[in-house]
Amino acid sequence: MLWFLLRRLLASVLTLLAIVILSFALMRAVPGGPFDEERVISPDIRQKLEEKYGLNAPIPTQCLRYLGRLLSGDLGPSLKQPDRTVNQILADALPKSAILGATALFIALLVGGLAGVYAALHHNTLRDNVTMGLVMIGVSIPSMVLAPLLIGLFALALHWLPTSGWGTVGHLVLPATALGLAYAARIARLTRGGMLEVLRQDFIRTARAKGLSEAAVVRRHALRLGLVPLVSYLGPATASILTGSFVIEQIFAIPGMGCQFVNAAVNRDYTLALGTVIVYSALLILLNLLVDLVQALLDPRVRLE
Repeated sequence: MLWFLLRRLLASVLTLLAIVILSFALMRAVPGGPFDEERVISPDIRQKLEEKYGLNAPIPTQCLRYLGRLLSGDLGPSLKQPDRTVNQILADALPKSAILGATALFIALLVGGLAGVYAALHHNTLRDNVTMGLVMIGVSIPSMVLAPLLIGLFALALHWLPTSGWGTVGHLVLPATALGLAYAARIARLTRGGMLEVLRQDFIRTARAKGLSEAAVVRRHALRLGLVPLVSYLGPATASILTGSFVIEQIFAIPGMGCQFVNAAVNRDYTLALGTVIVYSALLILLNLLVDLVQALLDPRVRLE
């Protein structure tokens, strides 16, 4: 297990390094620059700005300097918000996305997990068909469509919740629901498939033959192995949810990671855009590593492999 962890950690570091270098090169290859605006800047001012931020050096030199700062945890200054560093901007935005994502993940796991287990336990019945029919509707409706529908119903028609903004629990309900239900449908399908596969195994029939109740069979034997496919999906899904949905944050005017990334891309803020990519990539790699460890704990066959 220790050797496995060391190998995965080394692979994770190399993967993140490759992502940083590739993202740095792609951002520099995009036409235009951070100081290309409608208002024409004199050559002298442009030269001084490029010298200040080190943009006049060759691309490989800029990349090496950036990697050197990155080793100390410095993501550099924002090119469009000179009074703030990228670390300060992301430190302010990440908690908002994390709160939104954690709430959406709870909704997705609660609704999707219960629906998937319920459908599997009533396989090929009307209850199963109705449940999975609702799930298919959830899969078919993207969050960008569901969000305006929720706003129209609960904010504009019923006046129960605010339409946008951030700061209270009420501001969190609609965006978390719109984001979570989109993942809940996928979680329900994965949970149902995993549970059906496990419920057909010989050890489940043996447990039932010993006189265990159906609830005990599901709780003690089927549930743990039935959730293995779900655990594999939760790695990238959790990273995506916790960093926030770009569309959801734009619709509900939430100043989170997604909003900052969109603004950085529009304004050609190299350092801020690269900082959000690094944070997202690091979360994705870390969560995939945790998924492998959880799978090994849930399924002994993974440890044997």
